[in-house]
Amino acid sequence: MPKRILTGTVVSDKGDKTIVVRVERKVKHPLYGKIIRRSKKYHAHDEGNEFKEGEVVRIEETKPISKNKTWKAMDRVDTPAKPKKAAPAKKAEKTEEEAKPEAA
Repeated sequence: MPKRILTGTVVSDKGDKTIVVRVERKVKHPLYGKIIRRSKKYHAHDEGNEFKEGEVVRIEETKPISKNKTWKAMDRVDTPAKPKKAAPAKKAEKTEEEAKPEAA
């Protein structure tokens, strides 16, 4: 039987040699017919602690490694870089000279 391979986003890399990957799938609601997103989190083995939070990775099914880990991280999926949100511009503070009205 072939090993399953899933693609998901790393949501946690806090554990040693372990990452948590959220895999989303789209399903059709049985009554209303609307397409809805369902997600599930998988604990995956990351031997070199090389994957970081926010990266899109592929995971492969393996024999049980621990109580919760039955998946192994394979590699990163190349995704276009997301532009970071620009920080709001700070209002220029008035200097003491500008704050005092000039008396003529």
